[in-house]
Amino acid sequence: MNEPEVLRRMLETKRIAVVGLSDNPAKPSHYVSKYMQQAGYRILPVNPGIQSVLGEKSYASLTDLVAAEGKPDVVNVFRVPSFIPGIVDEMLELGLTNLWVQQGIVHLDAARKAEEGGIRVVMDRCIMVEHRRAA
Repeated sequence: MNEPEVLRRMLETKRIAVVGLSDNPAKPSHYVSKYMQQAGYRILPVNPGIQSVLGEKSYASLTDLVAAEGKPDVVNVFRVPSFIPGIVDEMLELGLTNLWVQQGIVHLDAARKAEEGGIRVVMDRCIMVEHRRAA
C-alpha cells in the first residue's frame, strides 16, 4: 500500500470514479474532485443521493457507472471505513484494479482483501495533495 510507484501510476490515469462525491462545495469530496477535474481528470460521481455534480451525471453504484460509462481507471473513496469492504467486493466483481481511499479513512482488512484480489491500494492519502506533490 502507498508505494511511490502505485501512487505515480494512479495519478497517470484520467478517469476517476468518486464514491461519496457530495454536491456541497464545502465538503472535501467536492473540492478535491473539482481540483482533479480542473487538472484534466474526468470525474465520475458515485452517489445515489444526487442527480449530478461538477457537470457530470451521478450514478447510484459502481456497477451502474461501469454499465453506463465503462470501467474507471481509479476508484477514489470518500466514505467512512465501514463502507470500504462493500466497495472492495463490488470492485472485485467488476474487475476494477485501482482503489484510492482518502486521507483519514482506513480499513486494513479491506485493503488486504483488495490486494489479494489484484487491486492496487492507496489508503489514507489525499489524491489532491499527492497530485500537487507530483507536479
